Amino acid sequence: MDLPKIAAKVPVKVDIVEGKKYAYCTCGLSDNQPFCNGAHKGTEFRPSVCTPEQSKTVHFCQCKQTKNATGFCDGSHKSL
Repeated sequence: MDLPKIAAKVPVKVDIVEGKKYAYCTCGLSDNQPFCNGAHKGTEFRPSVCTPEQSKTVHFCQCKQTKNATGFCDGSHKSL
């Protein structure tokens, strides 16, 4: 598996909580999108883990093309 699976072509809105750890799925195989459930095992993909410094609403990428290391949407889905 060289490229991630596109889970969806639109981002998902999530209210994240300060200090809570989030593991963003980078492979697109998780059935718990946008978060990792371990489905990447056996591939070269690993989740991107972040712990926010403040609670806020964000949009996580589901097309898996974002250049943002946290998994936040950067609009890459618009070119698919």
